Amino acid sequence: MADELDLLRRANPVPVDGPHFGDGPLDHHAERQLDRLLGQRTSRRPRLYWGLAATGVVAALVSALLFTGQTTAPAVAAPRPLVVRADSTPVPLETLAERARAADGSAELRKGTHVRTWSLGMSDDKPPITYPEERIVRWNADDSHTETVDDGHDRTTRTYPPSWSDAPPQSPPPHDVPRLRAYLQEAAYSKTPLDTGELLDAVDYVLDTWQLGARESAALAQLLADADGLKPVGQVTDRLGRRGQAYVYEQSATRKMLIMDPATGAVLGLETTFTKAEPEYGVKAGDVMDYSAWTR
Repeated sequence: MADELDLLRRANPVPVDGPHFGDGPLDHHAERQLDRLLGQRTSRRPRLYWGLAATGVVAALVSALLFTGQTTAPAVAAPRPLVVRADSTPVPLETLAERARAADGSAELRKGTHVRTWSLGMSDDKPPITYPEERIVRWNADDSHTETVDDGHDRTTRTYPPSWSDAPPQSPPPHDVPRLRAYLQEAAYSKTPLDTGELLDAVDYVLDTWQLGARESAALAQLLADADGLKPVGQVTDRLGRRGQAYVYEQSATRKMLIMDPATGAVLGLETTFTKAEPEYGVKAGDVMDYSAWTR
């Protein structure tokens, strides 16, 4: 019961500061959390419903599907995790944080997001199917915003009336480490300090609301440098063709790989893979659970 209650709290489909109430549409975060809740099996074991993409195939999917009006999204049958270059040198997060602090500070904090994800829908009686999605959220001066989503089937744009909140993730993220740590904990609805896996989930959540500026990226890089178990592994080329430094955290049956810009410390992407097979769902060790790529 605790897990279900936690999901309900996170979903929060009708926040007191929300732009819509009653029977109005849910925002992206509420929809995502409710999808997780509704996808749970009666055994209380979550149904697998995640984002994924195959290296190489995704580049073609991005160019073919995003904002093209195509009505059918092809499946990716055998996703592969990002591969670390064997000849690359891992860069410690502390070094990356130093680079971020010394980098050109022209990038400014901006509310809104531009994120590409790839989602795999799982069912008990049908093969999994992968759909790419691109989501662009732009906020206006009057605190109204528009959200454009293309899922490979339809392109929709919703306009939301002005709304404002002083609670994370709607409030601006700070650019010093102690306050940023507290901000991410509050964004994760946690009363206790976040472990590294929870911290990465909170970063994912906040980046779906904000494009971090140079100072915020530097603070986040330092915060991650202080996190336990997040190890540098070398250079990767992400699914948008960008080179980044990869940092891996393993917990339970999953591995999270954070991809960061080697010069500015900005987060480029986050990938989660299985480290154990889930035969019930046809999942093998090494299969990608989810992947997000953020751009400015």
